[in-house]
Amino acid sequence: MRKIAVIPARYAASRFPGKLMEKLGDKTVIRMTYDNVVATNLFDDVFVVTDSELIYNEIENHGGKAIYSLKEHETGSDRIAEAVEQLECDVVLNVQGDEPFINEKALADLLCSFEGEEGKNVDVATLKQEITEAEEINNPNIVKVIVDFKDYALYFSRSPIPFARETNFTATYYRHIGVYAFRKNALLKFAKLEMRQCERVEKLEQLRYLEYGMKIKVVQTSFNGVGIDTPEDLVKAKALLN
Repeated sequence: MRKIAVIPARYAASRFPGKLMEKLGDKTVIRMTYDNVVATNLFDDVFVVTDSELIYNEIENHGGKAIYSLKEHETGSDRIAEAVEQLECDVVLNVQGDEPFINEKALADLLCSFEGEEGKNVDVATLKQEITEAEEINNPNIVKVIVDFKDYALYFSRSPIPFARETNFTATYYRHIGVYAFRKNALLKFAKLEMRQCERVEKLEQLRYLEYGMKIKVVQTSFNGVGIDTPEDLVKAKALLN
């Protein structure tokens, strides 16, 4: 099974433009993410896919591999699908460019989801982590996920799910960590499908897979990085690095 990692990297992020070129220590956010993925030695190849000349040069000038997006894309998965269509691979792992602290075990656990008989049923794999603070549970910027008894995703939402109507029972809540591994054919299929209601209203691309009946395996992890969505997140990332 040939495995590659692809890191989608847009310069013009809506909430924090240019965040991937901000510095963490002596590296930019995107370069730290790229270097950490390469250092796991889990992949046959690692690429950054970007629409930005600045980001492209940042990776290439430091010995990495970058691919230009040729088209405008609404989601990172669409951008990756364009990039990998002509690449030889079986599984594509998507690491968000703003998750610089991703670690080897989390990525290895995702790749294991595709192994064995049960792995043949998996189209996509992703990560979850238990959360307990009410502020996090109710924060729309923290995406929640619920799963079935085999840990396949039932739904992702910015709302607290499940809704706690029963006050005598304490629900368990999970934060979705936006790292994905795809079968290449599932990713290419995704890119040809129209956006449906849930994806459109929640602005969560992973819902397109569920709305078209594809299976997403959700792996629990103790990984506790910092996704950089806001300037405040960058401050947290710098503190974690130090």
